[in-house]
Amino acid sequence: MKHTTPLRAAIAALLLTVGLGAAHTGVASAVPLPEPAAASSAAAPSASAGLLDAMRQDLGLTASQAEERLSAEKAAAAVEKAARHAAGGAYGGSWYEPSTGRLVVAVTDRAEESEVRALGADTRLVRHSAAALDRAKARLDTLPAPTGVAGWHVDPRTNSVVVTVVRTEREAPAVRAFVDRARADAPAPVTVTETAQAPRTYAAGTVGGDPYYTGNVRCSIGFSVYGGFVTAGHCGQAGAAVRGWDGSAMGTFQGSSFPGNDYAYVGIHSGWWTVPVVLGWGTIPDQLVRGSAEAPVGASICRSGSTTHWHCGTVLAKNETVNYSQGAVHQMTKTSVCAEGGDSGGSFLSGDQAQGVTSGGWGNCSSGGQTWFQPINEILGRYGLTLHTA
Repeated sequence: MKHTTPLRAAIAALLLTVGLGAAHTGVASAVPLPEPAAASSAAAPSASAGLLDAMRQDLGLTASQAEERLSAEKAAAAVEKAARHAAGGAYGGSWYEPSTGRLVVAVTDRAEESEVRALGADTRLVRHSAAALDRAKARLDTLPAPTGVAGWHVDPRTNSVVVTVVRTEREAPAVRAFVDRARADAPAPVTVTETAQAPRTYAAGTVGGDPYYTGNVRCSIGFSVYGGFVTAGHCGQAGAAVRGWDGSAMGTFQGSSFPGNDYAYVGIHSGWWTVPVVLGWGTIPDQLVRGSAEAPVGASICRSGSTTHWHCGTVLAKNETVNYSQGAVHQMTKTSVCAEGGDSGGSFLSGDQAQGVTSGGWGNCSSGGQTWFQPINEILGRYGLTLHTA
């Protein structure tokens, strides 16, 4: 990792502690240590005061409400996988409902409701299955989209495919033509929503959130994997050299995809190493990464990046196609978290679970906005990588 500041030295010490399985030692308090090996695997580590404070600031929660929400979201993520299997072909999608603290599962057949409810989820009867909605969205993915169309995704709450258009462009002939064709071609309902601005990537001119440089571009590290780190594809092409936070040679892009996708893998040189940590930037203690269980729609989520540091929000949609000026990017997750230039590639976390790398969005962290990320598990599978976890 080649870091020499006190904070980064503490992270290096953490790596040795985790890697050797040693007892807790005098590692700086800015880096939370993992639970003892003898602890129950079902017991989640207590959320740090800093994380709870960030959720209070960005989500309007008290510390106790944030603790309860993190616990409920972890349970919902586990239920979601089982519910999808139980519902089978009748599965219509699912989302976390903050008002009840429970997962809601849409089903197309009443016969499946009791089995899903037995798992601890609420149910909603819908007309269209998730598979049918995904097919409808896939048809839209084949259509050329004007810049006034920000993107489209499947929305399990409305049981439809949602097309998002830029408010000032809604009546533009090209936008209206895209919406009309989408509705004519799709074998499921298509609804339209508006956004204030068009999405853009967050690049500017291996700890998650830390800066790195390629050419004249600064981006942010997403997550450490064995041998390097993952980040956004628009930050650099395969073969491009990477410089670390201190300007020294760090590694090389081993693979990169953008547009279509927005992910990349950077292999690091000797003298740098990886750790299962995401920077809290002093807003919260640095966070350990313990896995990559996918959070449901509606769950809280936080982001670390080298420009705006640490911010939180909620998951708004999954499998959204985002229409950047450079071309469409598929299978993105939309969030209410803000970001700015230089945050591209940075880490998205839900609790201690890696979610994805920052791609782009609209707005800023002064007035607010929305940000999309490319899911981490897709990136790991694409390049055959193993996430470095605590």
